[in-house]
Amino acid sequence: MNGKIKIFTGNANPDLAKKIAKYLKTDVANALVGTFSEGEIRVKINEDVRGTDVFIVQSTCPPTNNNLMELLITIDAVKRASARRITAVIPYFGYARQDRKDQPRVPITAKLVANLLTTAGADRILTMDLHAGQIQGFFDIPLDHLFAAKTIADYFKKKRMKNLVVASPDVGGIKMAREFSKRLEAALVVVDKRRIDDRHAEVMNILGEVKGKNVLIVDDLAATAGSMCEASAALKKAGALKIYAAVSHPILSGPALERIKSSPIEEFVVTDSIPLDPTKRDAIFKVLSVAPLLGEAIRRIHNEESVSSLFN
Repeated sequence: MNGKIKIFTGNANPDLAKKIAKYLKTDVANALVGTFSEGEIRVKINEDVRGTDVFIVQSTCPPTNNNLMELLITIDAVKRASARRITAVIPYFGYARQDRKDQPRVPITAKLVANLLTTAGADRILTMDLHAGQIQGFFDIPLDHLFAAKTIADYFKKKRMKNLVVASPDVGGIKMAREFSKRLEAALVVVDKRRIDDRHAEVMNILGEVKGKNVLIVDDLAATAGSMCEASAALKKAGALKIYAAVSHPILSGPALERIKSSPIEEFVVTDSIPLDPTKRDAIFKVLSVAPLLGEAIRRIHNEESVSSLFN
């Protein structure tokens, strides 16, 4: 590698940071990221970063606000310690669902977070499977947007499943589902739904043939898992055989775990962009690591090489 590189992490996903560092044949740099007695975030960089290329690995997953503040303050700390360049590596970008004004008098919080990261001192952003692709345009600094599709698709290729179709749980996920259908050489199905509120959705129609087929439902994230579980129930009712699900970001908040366990889904494949809470671990989940994908992107960014081939 050209020059010196440092990998830092907060408390959001230290295991992923260690895997990335291992891929890069280095160690996670020494920093204290904790809290003062009253709850304020405390950061202290414990090694020299002057003139180095710094990568801070931190998903803004729950607890979202704590993890976001850790990231912002760590960026400020290494900036003030004279780092040459700072890249925020955000495997899961929180607040991404607040990317537009869909009601009167609501904020565009994704844009606010983009501004905060830039103001804090980030020179570049590396992220994965944004909920809304247009968020890339919210940043005035370079952003590299990776996709976990290859990692997940390769896992299902090894299963060699016959009569497989790929399903999108809603119309908005068609682009992602189409990418999986191309990689797996499978037909595409869309579950048309009507959203009642931010927690509930009602399935209206299934566009495509699923009777006698094995189905893989794909999406970028699962929060309360309402869309996934409603879609799986509708697909099963329509005559689907085995039903699998895959998401890049397993938020799994609220009733998600109970819904998944009681759904027809046989296996739920996720990545380690967000660490699975030990209380939510279950035999139904299969965790795939995106550390090699992120690690290779970091290596190429550091060496000023093209990252575009990793987008495919």
